[in-house]
Amino acid sequence: MMRISMVRRPVGSLLFPVVVGTLSLLLGCTPLRGSGDLGVVIERGSGSLQVVETTHNSSLGSIAELGDLSHATAVFSRDGRYAFVFGRDGGLSKVDLLTQQVVNRTIQAGNSIGGAISQDGRLLAVANYTPGGVRIFDVDTLELKLDIPAVGADGKRSKVVGLEDAPGQAFVFSLFESGEIWLLDLRDLAQPQIKKFPNAGSQPYDALITPDGRYYLAGLFGEDGITLLDLWHPEQGIRRVLQGYGRGEEKLPVYKMPHLKGWAMAGHLIFLPAVGHHEVLVMDVNTWQEVAHIPVHSQPVFAMVRPDKRQVWVNFAFPDNDTVQIIDVPSLAVIQELKPGKGVMHMEFTPKGEAVWISVRDENRVEVYHTDTFQRLATLPAEAPSGIFFSSRGHKIGL
Repeated sequence: MMRISMVRRPVGSLLFPVVVGTLSLLLGCTPLRGSGDLGVVIERGSGSLQVVETTHNSSLGSIAELGDLSHATAVFSRDGRYAFVFGRDGGLSKVDLLTQQVVNRTIQAGNSIGGAISQDGRLLAVANYTPGGVRIFDVDTLELKLDIPAVGADGKRSKVVGLEDAPGQAFVFSLFESGEIWLLDLRDLAQPQIKKFPNAGSQPYDALITPDGRYYLAGLFGEDGITLLDLWHPEQGIRRVLQGYGRGEEKLPVYKMPHLKGWAMAGHLIFLPAVGHHEVLVMDVNTWQEVAHIPVHSQPVFAMVRPDKRQVWVNFAFPDNDTVQIIDVPSLAVIQELKPGKGVMHMEFTPKGEAVWISVRDENRVEVYHTDTFQRLATLPAEAPSGIFFSSRGHKIGL
């Protein structure tokens, strides 16, 4: 077997990659390419995902047999080559975007709803409903490293929601039934440290972490309000913000829970979909006070910010899930409304935000729109598409 060592080489040896690339083309092999413009579209109807690229807005291929993807999410390795897909059946799949193959797969729990990758890119954390808890895996091998049952102060096991990666080789997550927030420090994997914050509110259902990794905010389903934890000063404990929003108003039936994972933070403003209201709430992080509430088409699910922070794109719950509205950040007003089709599930911006990809589940397609002109750029067929995730997420906190 040929051994490759790091030695000084003559300049002529730099031609070797070019020769290999040329030979691969002549032999009909896949040409060399980078991973920075790649992504995946979850096809929940077939348990598969499409590998896509954003330079030319095209699909490169499909990877099948990934189990129940009805609520699947994905995170990416630091080099952008691998996607880690978390399935609703507890499946954890490592997918090679360049070869379009499943590298490894394990059924790690009975019901899982998402995960995160550590600051150093070496550990995966998976949030589980059944059994409630967090499991930590090695990125390279998917070997189980830690199993952390989510047993609250009440002595009962809880579903884990709102799992986010944080600086300091940490993960933060919420316990739905027991209403707690846990901060897991894995700087020493042999001696993990957990700080528990009880009385975090009734039924935290999802969470976001600010792009700088400082603040963790958990939305509450059982009451109006948001729970805040400052990760720079966790010793200060948790705070409650936006308490009583919507007080005095009749709350509507909730057809689909809002998702805070698609956070929208623009400068000092955070845009949050309100539970049971036709509003997007705007909060100032300098004061943690509500500064506006923007009337929107229906009950919002995602409120996602364009990378340049100029716009926030909002989609909605059934039965009004054929609509997307665009909020202008400077004016805090809805400036455009699109009708991509029935069953808009998710939106994902290209890395610099010139385009947005929108999954239209009930019409089996993905639409790509220009974010300045709002013109449709491309349509890609997909089988009941839901989540869309681009490899650029691999370099961002909380995504």
